[in-house]
Amino acid sequence: MLLHSLIAFGLSAVIPALAQKPGTFVTAGDTLVSAMMMFVGSSDKVYILDKVEGNAHQINGHSLYASVWDIASRTATPLDVQTNAFCAAGMHLPNASFALFGGNSAVGPGGDNSAPGSTTAFDPTYQVYDGRRAIRIFTPCEGDVNSSPCSHYDSANGTQMAKSRWYPAAEPLANGTVVLIGGFVAGGYINRNMPNTDPTYEGGAAEPTYEFFPPGSQSPQIMNFMVKTSGLNSYALTYLMPSGKMFVQANYSTILWDYNTNVETPLPDMPGQIIRVYPASGANAMLPLTPANNYTPTIIFCGGQFMEDDWWGNYSYPAVDTWNVPASQACHRITPEPMDGSAPAYVQDDNLPIGRTMGQFIALPDGTLLVINGASNGTAGYAQRTGTTTTFGGMPFGESLATGAVGQPAIYNPNAPAGSRWSTAGLSSSNIARLYHSSALLLPDGSVMIAGSNPNVDVNVTTVYPTTYTAEYFYPPYFSAKTRPSPQNIPQTLSYGGIFFDITIPSTSYSGLANDAADNTTIWLIRQGFTTHAMNMGQRIMQLNNTYTVQSDGTIIFHTAQLPPNPNLFQPGPAFLFVTINGIPSNGTYVIIGNGQVSSQSTSPVSVLPVSVRVNSASGSAPNSSSGGSSSSHTGIIIGAVVAGIAAVGVLGAVFGICLARRRRSAAPVDSGPTYPMSTIALGGLGGRDFRSSDSSAFMPLQQSNYSDSALVPSPHREQFEPRSSSQFAPSGEFDPYRDAYPSRTGTPR
Repeated sequence: MLLHSLIAFGLSAVIPALAQKPGTFVTAGDTLVSAMMMFVGSSDKVYILDKVEGNAHQINGHSLYASVWDIASRTATPLDVQTNAFCAAGMHLPNASFALFGGNSAVGPGGDNSAPGSTTAFDPTYQVYDGRRAIRIFTPCEGDVNSSPCSHYDSANGTQMAKSRWYPAAEPLANGTVVLIGGFVAGGYINRNMPNTDPTYEGGAAEPTYEFFPPGSQSPQIMNFMVKTSGLNSYALTYLMPSGKMFVQANYSTILWDYNTNVETPLPDMPGQIIRVYPASGANAMLPLTPANNYTPTIIFCGGQFMEDDWWGNYSYPAVDTWNVPASQACHRITPEPMDGSAPAYVQDDNLPIGRTMGQFIALPDGTLLVINGASNGTAGYAQRTGTTTTFGGMPFGESLATGAVGQPAIYNPNAPAGSRWSTAGLSSSNIARLYHSSALLLPDGSVMIAGSNPNVDVNVTTVYPTTYTAEYFYPPYFSAKTRPSPQNIPQTLSYGGIFFDITIPSTSYSGLANDAADNTTIWLIRQGFTTHAMNMGQRIMQLNNTYTVQSDGTIIFHTAQLPPNPNLFQPGPAFLFVTINGIPSNGTYVIIGNGQVSSQSTSPVSVLPVSVRVNSASGSAPNSSSGGSSSSHTGIIIGAVVAGIAAVGVLGAVFGICLARRRRSAAPVDSGPTYPMSTIALGGLGGRDFRSSDSSAFMPLQQSNYSDSALVPSPHREQFEPRSSSQFAPSGEFDPYRDAYPSRTGTPR
């Protein structure tokens, strides 16, 4: 991490600001596969996964289903996978690996098993195995993603979940364990038959249980909420709360769930019975956790869809022509665990500028939320008919169940007065429709990567809404800055409570009076999450408390608190730290939160920060912070400058080395309900500081005989890859992907 920080600092010193017009989209390149799922694996890599389909790019004799995107060069490297990750769940792990859970059965051309030799266990054409119980481990690192120490584990008969799960929810816990909830076993559009006479199991097509990874001694248990919400509970929306209980929302129902005891506490229903889970796919996110709100989580939901219950149809298709139904504009907030002890309640918020289904919230490092992608009519999913339009030839938008692509993003400011929280000012529109199976996430430089869109059962590049391989970068308004902060001395790991650390900002990082810059600085931790289906599983944003010391030369030292001593607030694992001055963020610095292990996280008391020190005569030396169109951007765009920057810091890298020892901290019990008082600030002559937060398949009718778990025989752990064969799985040495592909990191991702 030190080397990474030095490289970033060196590049910022030698690379002139590169024009990137704020509020605009630029075409970034070809992702090789359609980006149904993405996650940021390191400071320079994004991992991209697709469903199994007939992509033109080939690897090892079959179509490509995954790639790794280099952020700087804007190129993708093929990555081989063995199991069908179609509509899987994903989550970070404490050591910064990522795990993908579940998916769909094996399919062949056309998204079914009609091809010769194709079964739900293995398809010989696409050379893919059943992925419904698969656990895939991706351990990103520097350099070649297909060479050691980079690794990815994907085995058809290795480590598996206890149950088949397609469209499951995933949420990390305070100790790094991941809880997996619900999902389909088989099916398509929504998770029910009609009439719905078996809401628990739907004749074997629904999975109403939950389980853990790594697995404990408890076998999967039925979660009553998944029975109550039968049909509209795919990718249930989950957020861990400060108490350790979990907020869960599906259909129009809401609960607080104690996963230790499997006790559910009902919360109010979603107002207007608007559906926010797939396939209504409303945007949802946790608002920034800040000292000002005492790190109290509030969840926001926007858009989605309301339809009468019978309109939603069944596993095969909706009962109505969904593309004629406008998406909701409504937004609602809820604080599930109010600090004042009041009853939780949904509160109406400002409406979206335009209704959206499949809109997606992205937390930005200025404390705002971007909503992007989606459509103004219809729902997610695809089909070749509806209950109203009974032939494929009558479908006006091919297999898409949505239309009216919304190309213009909008920005939500949670701290603005009611009635003025949304803005589209200065934001252009993309000309690429981003509908079902689109994805988006924040990149380390503060831009947003958008990719995917594929409302088709298999590759189709000629339909109204085609399979899309083109990625874009969107540049938020803060890219108007001429200069961005260049923080120094950011640690490699952060803890829950404990001794504060100092971040140094040179005077070249800002313009104007140093006191004003210090007063208007926020330090953010952002975890981008695992993005799929218009959501970012695990996404969180937290402002770290800080005071400051202004020095006479304009240098500002920010005395920065560790995270609050409650791992429920920001679970252990990777994140990016941004220093934002006057609304202009630095590039994010990669950090690890916690001890890097699945275990109880050590906590320490909150340290008392030094009082802030001001110097009235000090100022920054950077050009005026806003120019209306010029800023730094992806350094790889100007290759010569990159080479010069690396050369400039090469000696420093050789001196300091790459690896830093992890800091171990003394253990303390986690307080489930702490408060986090503001730090003491000197007044009078020293001044003060106000703290403020700046698919589904082809939707074939269910054939239960094809979807039996009895075919998935448990077997020993295998090597990372098995020879592709439908006859048997080749033997191999014992391999535990959690143990062997999940070591404590000693190096630093770039």
